[in-house]
Amino acid sequence: MGKSKSGMRVYVFDTSVILHDHNAINNFKEHDVAIPITVLEELDNFKKGNDNKNFEAREFIRRIDKLSKSHTLKDWIPLNGKSKGKFKIVMTNAIELKIDAEKTFGDRKADHKILNAALTLQAEGNHGEVILVTKDINLRIKAKALDISAEDYETGKVKDLNHLYLGKGQIENISAEVVKQITEKGFIEHDKLAKEHMVDNHFYILKNGKASALAFFNPETKHYERVKTRDCYGIKPRNAEQTFALHAILNPEVRLATIQGVAGTGKTLLALAGALEQRKKYRQIILARPIVPLSNKDIGYLPGNVQDKIDPYMEPLWDNLNFIKNQFNDNDRKHRAIVEMQKNNKIVISPLTYIRGRSISNIIFIVDEAQNLTPHEVKTIITRAGEGTKIIFTGDVHQIDSPYLDEQSNGLTYIIDRLRGNKLFSHVTLEKGERSDLANLANELL
Repeated sequence: MGKSKSGMRVYVFDTSVILHDHNAINNFKEHDVAIPITVLEELDNFKKGNDNKNFEAREFIRRIDKLSKSHTLKDWIPLNGKSKGKFKIVMTNAIELKIDAEKTFGDRKADHKILNAALTLQAEGNHGEVILVTKDINLRIKAKALDISAEDYETGKVKDLNHLYLGKGQIENISAEVVKQITEKGFIEHDKLAKEHMVDNHFYILKNGKASALAFFNPETKHYERVKTRDCYGIKPRNAEQTFALHAILNPEVRLATIQGVAGTGKTLLALAGALEQRKKYRQIILARPIVPLSNKDIGYLPGNVQDKIDPYMEPLWDNLNFIKNQFNDNDRKHRAIVEMQKNNKIVISPLTYIRGRSISNIIFIVDEAQNLTPHEVKTIITRAGEGTKIIFTGDVHQIDSPYLDEQSNGLTYIIDRLRGNKLFSHVTLEKGERSDLANLANELL
């Protein structure tokens, strides 16, 4: 195919971008994409396994194989689709470089070979600008130190986190008549409030002086309906926002709920209690969370068998289940119901990795720590939901454990931003800590 068009940008991919989104190569409009040969070598190490990164690696490799069917990868190959650029595999040190990243940083690691691939494209001078794209913050800094433009992979990233949807609001100076009507009748007509408040499944505190009522906008009836405080399996909401969260979890018309909040706000506990309350509507309750190993090491480094390795990551879910179970004595009907559900696998706690490939029809599926998932991962989970399934994502978008995600690019932020106002979706941000005074102190001041 020859050289790429002079003056066009070329985006050089780091491995982290492909493991984040195998379709990333198609998201750069008319510009060209270069894949350092070192990235192919790294993908080869990721192609085996059941984690999402292994799936992404395999999918990308298949796509490259299909695109290069009639070409060698030393050529610039057209990407499929109108107004798309080209891509090629870039060799490291294909020409003699004035600046060599491996010599500069004194290490022949893969990151430095990727930097040299970008430097090679710069030295060739066939593009207006060479830009390294990586989820690795430190690699972006190294690139800029070598005078290489570098940026994060922006697709799926929420631009304005300060205005992330909260799912709730407070309306002051409501007439006493409206507050009385919704309290006594259970609803008010949609024309009683301004149109800008009509957001599907949005929650409101309606206030008239000291009098107030809790409500949500029902997309089916087009009415503002009263939200009543109720307890589930011994867990009673301690404030308005927890009442809203439990309503979203229990609402049969809501098929996808997200609960966001800092530690101690009751996200997981409310989700689990609400699931147990609805146990007869679903054939199984599944609680799952992604495994993000400490020091970025695979769980294979940990001692013991598979169960021994994953138990530490699942401990918070067991803690919440045991807390609910311990609200009742051993002979209580609800205590025995939980024990029986565990025995018969009606309630299962599992790493998210082990859920891949399972049918999730007629299941209530709770995904904890969802902020450690990519946008593509949450989309994969949601698109696999079968008939009668309800999914609940919980997490704290400010507490990211994955090195390649941040507050704006994680899967939880992504779905909160994208699904706002959909009648099948409900969201609540919890801001009031209810764990203990000490936990609240830590969240506020540390």
